[in-house]
Amino acid sequence: MNRIKCRSLLFGLSFLVFVAAANAQKKTIEKRNLIQYVDPMIGTAKMGHTYPGATVPFGSVQLSPETDTIAYSLNGKYNGDVYKYCAGYQYEDKTIVGFSHTHFSGTGHSDLGDFLIMPTTGKLQLNPGVASKPLSGYRSVFSHSTEKAEPAYYSVLLEDHKIKAELTATTRVGIHQYTFPKSEEAHIILDLTSGIYNYDKKNVWTFVRVENDTLITGYRQTNGWARTRTVYFAMSFSKPIKSYGQAPLEKSVYKGFWGRFDQTKNFPEMAGQNLKLFFDFNTKEGEKIKIKMALSPVSSAGALENMKKEVPGWDFEKVKKQSQEVWNNELNKIQVETVQKEDLVNFYTAMYHAFLGPTEYMDIDGNYKGLDMNVHKAENFKNYTSYSLWDTYRALHPLFNLVQPARNSDMISSMLAHSDQSVHKMLPIWSHYANENWCMIGYHSVSVIADAIVKGNGNFDKEKALQACVNTAKVPYYDGLDYYMKMGYVPEDKNGSSVSKTLEYAYDDWAIAQAAKKLGKTDIYNEFIERSKNYKNVYDAKTGFMRPKLNDGTFKKEFDPLDTHGQGFIEGNSWNYSLYVPQDPAEMIKMMGGNDKFNVRLDSLFSMHLPDKYFENTEDITREGIIGNYVHGNEPSHHVVYLYNWTNSPWKAQDKIRMILKKMYQNGADGLGGNDDFGQMSAWYIFSSLGFYPVAPGSDEYALGSPLVKKAVFNLENGTTFEVETVNQSDKNVFVSKVLLNGKQLEKPFLKHSDVIKGGKITFYMSAKPNKKNYQN
Repeated sequence: MNRIKCRSLLFGLSFLVFVAAANAQKKTIEKRNLIQYVDPMIGTAKMGHTYPGATVPFGSVQLSPETDTIAYSLNGKYNGDVYKYCAGYQYEDKTIVGFSHTHFSGTGHSDLGDFLIMPTTGKLQLNPGVASKPLSGYRSVFSHSTEKAEPAYYSVLLEDHKIKAELTATTRVGIHQYTFPKSEEAHIILDLTSGIYNYDKKNVWTFVRVENDTLITGYRQTNGWARTRTVYFAMSFSKPIKSYGQAPLEKSVYKGFWGRFDQTKNFPEMAGQNLKLFFDFNTKEGEKIKIKMALSPVSSAGALENMKKEVPGWDFEKVKKQSQEVWNNELNKIQVETVQKEDLVNFYTAMYHAFLGPTEYMDIDGNYKGLDMNVHKAENFKNYTSYSLWDTYRALHPLFNLVQPARNSDMISSMLAHSDQSVHKMLPIWSHYANENWCMIGYHSVSVIADAIVKGNGNFDKEKALQACVNTAKVPYYDGLDYYMKMGYVPEDKNGSSVSKTLEYAYDDWAIAQAAKKLGKTDIYNEFIERSKNYKNVYDAKTGFMRPKLNDGTFKKEFDPLDTHGQGFIEGNSWNYSLYVPQDPAEMIKMMGGNDKFNVRLDSLFSMHLPDKYFENTEDITREGIIGNYVHGNEPSHHVVYLYNWTNSPWKAQDKIRMILKKMYQNGADGLGGNDDFGQMSAWYIFSSLGFYPVAPGSDEYALGSPLVKKAVFNLENGTTFEVETVNQSDKNVFVSKVLLNGKQLEKPFLKHSDVIKGGKITFYMSAKPNKKNYQN
């Protein structure tokens, strides 16, 4: 009896020790107010292409101001000025045209800008006018001094109309609050012709119903980057409409029998390619008119249901507070301390930008429109859209595997649904709003899938996902894949950007091989690991560069490794792209002459000068995004500085990483050194400031660098915490003398994903001088 009691006591004590140890790793970190460090204005100047408006994490609605109406074409040709307006907003502009509900963040091409709303007073005008003469239309002058941008909140004074505009949002609903002066000529303009990257006949059709004196419903169909895109809406006013109407309809050969009605005033059904609507009110001094605009990919009834569920009332401040709390919860997934406040602003703004997309694409009941244009229901996952995969596979999705694993798994389930609905049976390339727009190269969905499988974040049908990867990699008519599969490279005289395609296909094939290996599919592994070596087929040993090869097996004669155009590359030159073998850096270094020669090559990349002529005709590469010939403002080079870790001089990466962090990411509207590219630039900053980076997604290892933070705590979804600590952190101490993982010194400059996920602590000892004996390979 006593022996049993003794055993029970020992078991109880052991259990308590186990629970205490588990609780130590699963300790709850006190939530901090982190939205105060987010500045949505960062990246809104020059080529950052971010927007400052109101949205929630991964929200379907991005309610933001438009500052001009630059058309995509001018005199029948592409208008280069439109490129500045990929997000609809440019910080240098002096006028606001209105506030629309859908935007991309940081992209290098565009679409969207749906349902532009503009409050006005005085004489009714239904055209926006021009920036040089604001009073020629409904636009208004504004000042940055009255502008305020926070997560889930934006406000500005529309000076010409003396109206204060305030915006907030939930996932599917944009909420407007306009404070009017006293007026008997107060108007709300709903311009359904407006859009980003607009051109004649981009609007296929628009349809509107005035359901009653406070509710409007309808849809808009466009033919743009997404060539068959329909967005439905339900729009509710907090005050009954006095009167309403539309601009005169465009003339048509066929008029039907609608001519019996005066459709310009108080007619409750409107349809046409280009509708401009107005809603009139009388207002008292300081009166607030509020608008709820709910969106749906399926129907106006779905939009109305979204509105009822997400914003049943009219309490603007309550919605703002709740949405900002959602942001604060997301930002607290990584809590950091830095030496300077400016670095806190950069870090949490980067997290904010990283969590803007992909965006939810379904009604609150799970219904969404699929790639086949039919209505589907997301079962056991949230459906997402807007996959800028050529950019985001590199660091954004690996970041999600750390701090947003459930969302990333849902994103992959969304990709698999895309594949099911695709007549090509392919995973997304660059997709949005139930459309594949085929932008950029590679098939990088496979990287996202492989990274999740290898890192154990596979809450989706992994066998099905692997087969979808294989299917995608074998579609012969896709972008030179037939040549690649037959010849081991894409010939430049048969298919352009051939070297970039060959290199990226080879990496993607390696990623497929890693997923196959993890799942025990030896035949698939053997096939794709062999394909992953195809990068060697475009390496010219005589010049030491990756070089375009022709169909006859010879290298293209006219070749300039500094040129971005006509050399077989896309958005990069051979100097940068020749270093794109993330799946096998060790073999690449050997191929290029070994450690010493490779070190000299990398050193030269950062120290040489790239003349303007090599990028002056490239929209998304500017001097601000370049260090030497290293182009950080575009993605193909994002892993390059970490390649030093595979040489005998890992320390050479450390000061360069800190230089990039300081030079390419700054406070202020022009603080980004290039397009944010749907969060990829921001994800690079987050990883690098924390001290490690995913050089090859699909691997379970990160390459170590030089952290910028003093301390960071990951509050992981599995309940554990992982801490990053630096000793002797300062702007001068950019080198790492040693690294301890859970108290044990690391012998190599790498960190395993599993070591992060299970919780623990990594400590970097910082120094002003490099430790050249550390991490010797």
